[in-house]
Amino acid sequence: MAATMTQLIGFMLSVLGLFLISAATVMDEWSLQDRSFTVITNFYTYSGLWKSCVGTAYGTTQCRPYFTILGLPALLQAVRALMIVGIVLGAIGLLIAIFSLKCLKMGNMEDNLKATMTLSAGIMLLLAGVCGIAGVSAFANLIVQSFQFTTYASGFSGTANVGGLTGTLTPRYTFGPALFVGWIGGAILFIGGILMCLACRAMTPEDHRYDGMAYKAASQNTMYRPDTRSRPVYNDSYKAQSMDGRQTNQRFDYV
Repeated sequence: MAATMTQLIGFMLSVLGLFLISAATVMDEWSLQDRSFTVITNFYTYSGLWKSCVGTAYGTTQCRPYFTILGLPALLQAVRALMIVGIVLGAIGLLIAIFSLKCLKMGNMEDNLKATMTLSAGIMLLLAGVCGIAGVSAFANLIVQSFQFTTYASGFSGTANVGGLTGTLTPRYTFGPALFVGWIGGAILFIGGILMCLACRAMTPEDHRYDGMAYKAASQNTMYRPDTRSRPVYNDSYKAQSMDGRQTNQRFDYV
C-alpha cells in the first residue's frame, strides 16, 4: 500500500512539474524592464525565449518574435535546448509511468516489470527536472550579469535629468514571473522523480528475491544405523531355460 501511494504521489507531482516548466517555456515574461528609476513609465519592455514585447500602461501589448536563429546569443539557444529536452524527457517519463502504475492492471504484466518501468520513469523525470532548473538558472545568470553592468550613475552616457530626478535611458531588466514558474516546476518534477525511484524498491515482489539457505555440517558424534531391511533372495527356480532345455544364469524378477 505504501509503494502504491508513493508511486501515485510521485506521478501527480511529476504531472504538475511538467505542466509548470512547459508553461514557463512558452511564457514571454522571462525578463522584465526595471522601472524603478526610469523617467517614462507608460511604456515598458519584456522578453522571453521566443519573442520580445512592448507593453503600455493602458493594457496594450505588441510582440515581435525572433525571426533569426543564428543571430541569437548562444546562451539563449542553450536555454531553449535545455527546456525542450526537459519537456521531452518529462513527457516520455510520464508515458512510461502511466503503464507502470501499480493501481492499474495492464493484462498479465508482472510486478517485477512494473518496478523496472517505474525506475526508468523516475530517472527520466529526475533528468527532466534538472534540465528545467539548469535552463532557468542560466537565463537568470544572464539577467544578473546584464543588471550589474548597466550604469545608472548620473553624469554617464545614457542618463537624463527631468524635474530634479535622475533616470536612465538604457533599460535594465530583472527577473520575470516565468523564471519563478520554471524553478518551482523543475523542483516539483525533481521531487516526483525521486518518489518514483523510491517506489521501485518497494514494488519488487518477494518471490524474485533470493532467499539464502544455511547448511550445517555433520558433527563427529553422528551415529549411523546399519541397514536392516530385508533383501530379496534369488534361487534357481527363477533361472530361465533355453529352447533346448538347458538352464542359464540369467535371472529375472517378476512383478
